[in-house]
Formats: sequence, C-alpha cells, structure tokens
Amino acid sequence: MEAKKPDMSCARVVQYKASGLDKIYRHNERRNESYGNENVITEMSRYNIHFKDPGDETYTEIFRRLEAEGVISTRGLREDATLLDEIIIDVNTQYFEDHGGYEYAKKFYEEAFHFVEKKFGAEHVVSAVMHADERNAEVSERLGKDVYHYHLHAMVIPVVEKEIRWSKRCKDPELRGTVKEVVHQVSHSKKWASDVPIMDDHGEIVFTKNGKPKYRKSYSILQDEVYEHMTRHGFTGFERGELGSNAVHLDTLQYKIKKDRERLAGIEGRIEQAKLDYVPALEAKQKIDEIDGMGKKNITGKVVMSSQEYADLTALAKEGLTSRSKIWELYRSMEFYRDGFMRYCTRYESLRNKYDELIEKTQPFLDALEHFPELVTSFVNKLGELFRDKEAQAQAEKERQIAEREKLRAARKLACKDRDLER
Repeated sequence: MEAKKPDMSCARVVQYKASGLDKIYRHNERRNESYGNENVITEMSRYNIHFKDPGDETYTEIFRRLEAEGVISTRGLREDATLLDEIIIDVNTQYFEDHGGYEYAKKFYEEAFHFVEKKFGAEHVVSAVMHADERNAEVSERLGKDVYHYHLHAMVIPVVEKEIRWSKRCKDPELRGTVKEVVHQVSHSKKWASDVPIMDDHGEIVFTKNGKPKYRKSYSILQDEVYEHMTRHGFTGFERGELGSNAVHLDTLQYKIKKDRERLAGIEGRIEQAKLDYVPALEAKQKIDEIDGMGKKNITGKVVMSSQEYADLTALAKEGLTSRSKIWELYRSMEFYRDGFMRYCTRYESLRNKYDELIEKTQPFLDALEHFPELVTSFVNKLGELFRDKEAQAQAEKERQIAEREKLRAARKLACKDRDLER
C-alpha cells in the first residue's frame, strides 16, 4: 500500500493593484455567474463562511472609504502600487477529511482568521472567507464521494506605522524634528521587508558578494508564523510548508499538468487492481454458467446427465453447502468489478484525451519554459501587466463616459433653470 503523504500547510501572498480588485472581488465573494475553475460548484457556495464580510461594498469602495476616513494613508503612493494583499491559507484536503470535515475546517480557519487580524490589524482586513465549494476531483474519485477543498482567502491592506515629524520651518523650535503624528501608510514593500538574516549550517549569518547580510523572504517567514500560531492553538497533525518556499502552486499550467499526471497514474493503478480482482470473479461466473448448462432433458422431461457431470455436480454441491455465502459474495464482487472496470476505462480514456489535448496546446510554451525560463517568465509578467493596463484603461474610459454624461445632465439642468428664470 502506498504510504500516506504528510499533510502540509501553505500560506501565500498575492498582490493586487487597483485594476485587479474588481475581478478578485467577484471571484472571492462569488459574484460571478460562472467560473473558469471547473471545480467551483456554485450550488455549494452557500456553505462558504465569512469571518469578515465586506457587505454591500466592493474591495475598492472599502479601500477608498478607509482612505477618506483617515484610517489609512496613501500619501506618496504610486498609481500602480499594490493596494491589497490576498493571504491564502490552506492545508491539503485529506487533512480535513481525517479530522472532521466541514465542521473542523470552520474552527480551523476561524483561528487562522484571528492570526490574520493580529498580524495586519482588524481594521485593515477588508474580507475573510472560507471557500467550501471547490470540489477536489482526485480525492473525490479516490474516496468515492464528493469531497471539497477548504481554504481561506483574506484580503488585507498592507500598512506600516509612519511617523510624520515637524519640519525645520516650524515656528516653535521645540517641536522641530519631533513626531507630529503617526499614520498608517499603505506600503506592500515596507510591510513585507524582512529583518531575519539567513544562517548557514554553523549558525553564522550569510552575506552577499557586497558584504551585506542576506535576509529570509517574508513569505517564508509567514509560513512559519501560520504553522506556529495554529499548533499553539491546538490544531496539529500537519507539517508546515517547505521552509524558504514562496512558490505559487494553484491554478498554474504546470501544476495542473502535474496533478493530471498524478491522477492518471492513480487511475491506471486502480484499473490494474480491478483487472486482478476481475479475473477470479469472472472464473467463478463461468463455473456458474457451466452448472446451469449441465444435463439434458429426455422425451419424458427428466434431466439426464453423464457420470462425469454427476460427479462434478455432487462435488460442487458439497462445496456449495459450506461456501454458499462465499460464492454469492464472489458473484456480486464479479459484477461490481466488471462495472468498475468499465467505468474506469471510460474515465481513463476521457482524461487521457484531455491530457493529450492540454499537452499539445501547451507544448510550445513548455519547451520555451525549459530552454528560456527567464525570458518566458519576463514575457508572462509583461503580458499580465498589459492585461491589467487594458482593464485599467477600460475602467478609466467607463468613468470618463459616466463623468461626461453627468456633465451633460448638469448642463441641461442649468439650461432649464435659466429658461425658467427668463420666463
């Protein structure tokens, strides 16, 4: 039997600029009519749990409201700067199946939400929702029932406390250089700046060629913090994500191909096992058919059989008296495995066709990624920026048209008012 893989936690950070907020809002809050992720079962979305509900406001509206209220400051922020970070926390599906399923997942992610509140500040958490409507196809097929992957999406505003000091031009000399006020400055780079040095095997700090210390990536530290917080609050039985890893493993082309390969291997293994179980069951069925065909009726209607047939039937009858239930179970098993064999053959062919189509469509990309990884990564990032810019331009054009209509409407009202005055 294949050894059970360890249950692993994962904590990821995804940055969002202004142009991407509406799209992620519709996805996380399930405001779309359909989803590109075929595993999202909208009928199950009612089981999603909000630990922080944005209500009727979009992420953009909440951000602008907090800015207007002075809760956050965007002073000095670039137009294309990161406004929100999405914190995604999850553990593999089987972990929750082994610990109580949906009810356990609710308690687990409620505590994970408290971690997010503590790290980013409750007032800076825009939304936090546990998704319970994404079906895990591999586990569902393995367990023979619908199983869903529970995970947390938390949208937070990355802020740091910034001291605003009185300038040298202040009239009061005693105030010059002192702290005037402390604001919560929106800054992804400063929020995720790391001050934890990397240590070698001898416990010494690792330095760059320029003599500066190397620091651990903040996303890697986040993995440790999530693991330590959850285990400290009694949620155990899983391991932390790979140390130093900040790899994105969801919804990427290579990840899907990798998982399809794993699923194919699993199905092939089950088909081979079904074949092994099917053979003895088939032999039993054939023996039963031989018994049904023993003997021949004569003109008087009596059944006449040969001495060999009689001997075989007698031996089988004696055996049947002691193993009748076993024969019946074997017969039922034969039917079950025959049906299962046909079902898995059909599913295997369908999955194999989809896999071959996917490989054929993506082969040029995979070849380029293998030989020119840096160039392909740069191209993909540039492509993403172009799409975001296009969305931003479309949004800007939409806002311009609305403003133009409002301007025309105001001009018409003013003209009507002038005509009324003239009368």
